[in-house]
Amino acid sequence: MRNFIHELKTSLFLTLVLGVICCAAYPLLVYAAGQLLFPRQANGSLFLDEKGTVRGSYLIAQQFSGDGYFHARASAAGADGYDAAASSGSNLGPTSLKLRDQIAQRIAQYRERNDLPDGQVIPADAVTTSGSGLDPHISAANARLQAPRVARIRGVNLEALDTMILQCMDARAAGLFGEEGVNVLKLNVLLDQTCPVP
Repeated sequence: MRNFIHELKTSLFLTLVLGVICCAAYPLLVYAAGQLLFPRQANGSLFLDEKGTVRGSYLIAQQFSGDGYFHARASAAGADGYDAAASSGSNLGPTSLKLRDQIAQRIAQYRERNDLPDGQVIPADAVTTSGSGLDPHISAANARLQAPRVARIRGVNLEALDTMILQCMDARAAGLFGEEGVNVLKLNVLLDQTCPVP
């Protein structure tokens, strides 16, 4: 019996110590390190406009549907897409007829929306979803195909718009990983600041 009580005390003591370390000390240490070393990232990489209003996150796509805006990738996150609480891909494989039909429909819509001829090559990111459904970037090729539509609506010349596209390009992570991409939120906010929709 004495041995049992000793083992029980030891178990309870270790549970208490590990609880304090794992449930209090470690999370507080990680939180403090994040706030001290990476405050912007630790707080959601929020994008603030010139008035200090939160317009979104650099890391999460938003849906822009107006013709005067650059449009993000299609999203399969949530029932209507772009739902950060339901981040996911479509799980449709390359042999899926449903995926083929969705892409064909998106190609037709993209061509019509941007007034492109039938022979125009459409970038893959313009008609497919990302793995998370919340990729905030589009390719430079995608942005440049949308640029004439945006320029026409906003009354800005294409050269100025191309300069803005380059300003909103994010480089590869550590110069090695991923692809360069245009941050759609950053670009659309810049457009609203410099040449608002009439």
